Amino acid sequence: MEGTLENVDPLDSRQFVIAIKRLATSLSYGNDRSPFLGSGLEYAQSRPYQFGDPVRSIDWRVTARVGKVFVKEYEAPKRLPCYLLVDTSASMTVSSGRLSKYSMAVQIAGGIAFACLDRASPVGVVAVGGRSLRVEPSLSKTQILQWFHLLRNFRYDEPTTLGLRVRQLSPRLPGTSLIVVLSDLHDPWAVPALKQLAEQHDVAVLQFQDPAESGVRRAGFLRASEAESGKTFTTRSGRNWLPGDPIAAEFKRSGIDHLLLRTDQPFLSQLRNFFCSRGLLGRTVR
Repeated sequence: MEGTLENVDPLDSRQFVIAIKRLATSLSYGNDRSPFLGSGLEYAQSRPYQFGDPVRSIDWRVTARVGKVFVKEYEAPKRLPCYLLVDTSASMTVSSGRLSKYSMAVQIAGGIAFACLDRASPVGVVAVGGRSLRVEPSLSKTQILQWFHLLRNFRYDEPTTLGLRVRQLSPRLPGTSLIVVLSDLHDPWAVPALKQLAEQHDVAVLQFQDPAESGVRRAGFLRASEAESGKTFTTRSGRNWLPGDPIAAEFKRSGIDHLLLRTDQPFLSQLRNFFCSRGLLGRTVR
C-alpha cells in the first residue's frame, strides 16, 4: 500500500464499542465503582462542635477523652485525571499478523478510558504521531467514543513525536495526573522525556511489539527498513531489533510501570493484572 493511504481498524463500529466496554469491565473487576465524583468520604480530622453540626457526626471517642464535644470532618477524594498518549506513527501500523500494534493500542486505550470513567476519573487523549489530536480530560462517554472513532482511522506515513509531545504536555498538566502511554517506543527521545515526567506524575507505559520485531529465524543476514523514516539497516536472523529488558530496567529505576504486550499473544489477563496489582485505575489525590 502507498505510504499516504488511509486505513481503518478491522473491527466495525459496533464491534469496537463492544470490545472496549468488555475490556473496561474486566479492568474494573474487583474495584469499587461509583458514578459520583468524590464518592466515599474519608476521615480528615476532628474539631470542636459548632451550633448546627449534625449529631451523627459527633466523634464520641475524642469527646469522651477531652470532655468536650468534637465532630468528625471528612473530605471527598478526587480521582486522578487520566491522559492517554496513543502512538499513531507509521511503525505502529505495520503488522506481520492479523492484529497490528496500532489496532491493539487503540482498543486497549478505549477500554482504559471507559474503566476510568466508571470510577469518575476524567480522561484526556493525546495522539503522539503526525496528527494534531489533543483533547482535554472529560467525563463524557459520548465524547470519548467520538475521539476513539477518529483514532481508529490511521495513516502509514506519520512520524513518531512521543518525546516531543510529552515535553509539551508536562507543563500543562494540572497537579498530579495519571499518564498512560501506548507506544512501541521507537522514538529515541521518549524514555528521557517519560523519566522526567514521572518525577511529578504517575506514569504507566504499555509497549507494543510485533512478532517480526523479535527477529526472523534461520534467515541469515537481511536488510530491513524502518517504517517511519525509511532508513535501511542490516541485521542477522534471530536478533531482537528492539531494546526490551534495558528499557524495562530503566523504567523500573524511575518508578515507571511498564508492560510489554505482543500482538500475537492474548493480552486481557496481562493487562488486568498489570492495572489491578498496581491500583493505577483507582488512585486518588487530595
